[in-house]
Amino acid sequence: MVRVLIPSGALGLNYDKVALERGIAAKPDIIAIDGGSTDSGPAYLGQGVSKYARESTKREWKGLMEARAKAGVPLVLGTSGTCGTDSAVEWMLDMTRAIADELGQSVKIAVLRCSQNAERLRSSFSRNRIAPLSGAPDITIDTFSACTNIVALAGAEQINAALQTGADIILAGRTTDTAIIAALPLARGCHAGAAWHGAKIGECGALCASNPQSGVILVDFDEAGFTITPLADGAHATPHTVSAHMLYENSDPFILYEPGGHLDVTGAEYTALDDTRVRVVGSKWVPSDRYTVKLEGTVIEGYQSVLLSTIRDPRYVQNAPAWAADVQAECRAKVMDRLELQSENFQIEVRLIGIDATLGGLEADGPRPREVGAMGIVTAATQELASDIAKILDPYLLHHPLTPDEEQPSFAFPFSPVELRRGALYNFALNHVLTLEDPMDAFSLEVVHSVANP
Repeated sequence: MVRVLIPSGALGLNYDKVALERGIAAKPDIIAIDGGSTDSGPAYLGQGVSKYARESTKREWKGLMEARAKAGVPLVLGTSGTCGTDSAVEWMLDMTRAIADELGQSVKIAVLRCSQNAERLRSSFSRNRIAPLSGAPDITIDTFSACTNIVALAGAEQINAALQTGADIILAGRTTDTAIIAALPLARGCHAGAAWHGAKIGECGALCASNPQSGVILVDFDEAGFTITPLADGAHATPHTVSAHMLYENSDPFILYEPGGHLDVTGAEYTALDDTRVRVVGSKWVPSDRYTVKLEGTVIEGYQSVLLSTIRDPRYVQNAPAWAADVQAECRAKVMDRLELQSENFQIEVRLIGIDATLGGLEADGPRPREVGAMGIVTAATQELASDIAKILDPYLLHHPLTPDEEQPSFAFPFSPVELRRGALYNFALNHVLTLEDPMDAFSLEVVHSVANP
């Protein structure tokens, strides 16, 4: 049997410290936690930075490093720093060394890097080694050079290569959510279908149980199946909560694709062992005839400035869609005239958002909405141009009337300056798979030591 302790769905989301202690007392074989995903859009991958604050992440990671030392087992982090780029891995490595020094720990750290070289991918593309997934954007050989960052998603094979170094801590770049959990059970001969299925169910911690915010669960893997045990007070797994997690972030509730094959849970059977634990058998792993890893890449589509005003005049609230459309049209015409631009060189949006954004809880009872928020979004080729266009949009969001012959209205700007520079607008450019001859071909592995000061 292999016992995997999962503290949370992601480092940075917090975890139940009492439940974590119960997990350590249960003598796990490994502690595994995810560091992020693409849930929050392409900007973090585009910039190569973490979504979560350093000090908050450091506090949680410190607690897990203390738990690892107490349990005497490896601690694995997948998709370091939200996006899994080499820069994000270095961010976590620096943090890990600082914590080790604070705790007086001497640790062996395996660093798995997943960032990709554009020239190597151009070569692979030329040799037809890169293929699109469903819904992937069209690409050319130049797409790879245009990307700000590209990562390959590591699977169980790469995680196991890191585990084989005997490291205390593994900091991995971008991984599939399941790889860090499935790796050790697969290496020790547990049922392959169960390893991948249990990893999928456990990827988000206690999200597969009641009290999902508690985070902490145990997954026990063996030669036939797996067992889910949530550890927090008031957390219970049921056949419904466990089976339902196959629907989470997955287009097919019975099939899950991973590097080297796919999981088929069509024949899975879910049994409640008691009011807390669920046992699952019957999952199937189907190996593929070639080994592929997913590529994620981002490009800069332009630069943005945003503006916000709030509208409270009842007539304007009632007619807000027509007013917003008129603002967009008139401002667009003015920009094209004053800045001598073509319409395809920029974009102006006025989105109507929010209710009661000005007075909040002080708002009197009555018909809703009492106000509408108008958010202007300007996109252009450079930040300077986006900012200039935003300044032209500014007076429209403050005074633009519904009709030409009425008094000029005044709306409210919640802050000054009105236009905010949002910076680069990133977009996903790759949703493709790369075929590898060897699972490590697109990855690098380094072992470093952090020796505590005497």
